[in-house]
Amino acid sequence: MADLTTNFLGITSPNPFWLASAPPTDKEYNVRRAFEAGWGGVVWKTLGSEGPPVVNVNGPRYGAIYGADRRLLGLNNIELITDRPLQTNLEEITRVKRDYPDRALIVSIMVPCEEEAWKAILPMVEATGADGIELNFGCPHGMAERGMGSAVGQVPEYITMVTEWCKQYYSKPVIVKLTPNITDIRKPAQAAFKGNADAVSLINTINSITSVNLDLMAPEPTIDGKGTHGGYCGPAVKPIALNMVAEIARDAETRGKPISAIGGITTWRDAAEFMVMGAGNVQVCTAAMTYGFKVVQEMISGLSQWMDDKGYAATSDFIGAGVPNVTDWQYLNLNYITKARIDQDACIKCGRCYAACEDTSHQAISMSPDRVFEVQDDECVACNLCVDVCPVENCITMVELQPGEMDKRTGKPVPSEYANWTTHPNNPAAQAAE
Repeated sequence: MADLTTNFLGITSPNPFWLASAPPTDKEYNVRRAFEAGWGGVVWKTLGSEGPPVVNVNGPRYGAIYGADRRLLGLNNIELITDRPLQTNLEEITRVKRDYPDRALIVSIMVPCEEEAWKAILPMVEATGADGIELNFGCPHGMAERGMGSAVGQVPEYITMVTEWCKQYYSKPVIVKLTPNITDIRKPAQAAFKGNADAVSLINTINSITSVNLDLMAPEPTIDGKGTHGGYCGPAVKPIALNMVAEIARDAETRGKPISAIGGITTWRDAAEFMVMGAGNVQVCTAAMTYGFKVVQEMISGLSQWMDDKGYAATSDFIGAGVPNVTDWQYLNLNYITKARIDQDACIKCGRCYAACEDTSHQAISMSPDRVFEVQDDECVACNLCVDVCPVENCITMVELQPGEMDKRTGKPVPSEYANWTTHPNNPAAQAAE
């Protein structure tokens, strides 16, 4: 049976599923219930400096994007860091770690970008017995306007500087949480490791306005007739997060460095995809807020069954396995040719493939008077749109043409050798190199 035990930065947890720093980890009551439900670890909701607590709004804090069936696809969050006293949080963290020594407990921190502020809070956090800290350099709203959160995360030099302070005044693992609100995610990741960070976590939320109330003429969530930008999270951000994790995992300067993945993880499959792309574990928020803490039980059972089916004894057997297969477009094999194929027995004759291809793609699907849909190989460029819009899984598939077979679209046999854009005759750069 698969062993889901995870060792991340020397921190052992019974599974790779951690709750991300967010409302679900704001207090002892929540975290205890999360651990009882089966979560392997938590990152405590971000703590601020000692003194008057942060003030949150008292109206709506979330906006939402829904699918056609009202399934929650994304949340816009305008809540700030914890609004409870620092000492209250520290006392609760101490008790929880004492009572759950086998679970990972990381403390998220955000204080002003001043050495003394970090020097003051770090010993207090270390005294709790927590396993490590996560530096919140990602929050895009509220705190960023105060020179914290993503305001730090968007400046690589600040990331390095603060990380170095934390490594100086704190003896346990330091994780740097990165903002996605930046052009090249590799730069802040490089800066974090330059400051001797033990790991990075990503992504934090994406700066967003998810919707506008057309009666109030204001962004939602709306507070007394006004709205603001917030942090976007949930299943919709997964593709962005997955790409950013992969970019760090394959970058020459950060390849092989520990990554904790965050962003739209809702199922065991989502988690496995991030881990295959180089993440040592995953952090979850929106799924727990949507379905409750027990959603982790489905994640655990699903990942365990998949590992058993694949013959993986431990998560370390597949972490990073897909990274070598992530490449730049210019290195893709231009001699790999496929064509769409429609399973007539599975086809429900809805015509979505035909409409999509005829109106917006390559006119490569014909429709007979009795609604039989067939692929025209002489027009099919294998774009995959028909597969994506078909409501019947595996009804339409892409079939590879073998070397020597005739590609009816080009009128040429499929070459057997690999070829990419760097050497293509239409590439001006390739011509210049000759």
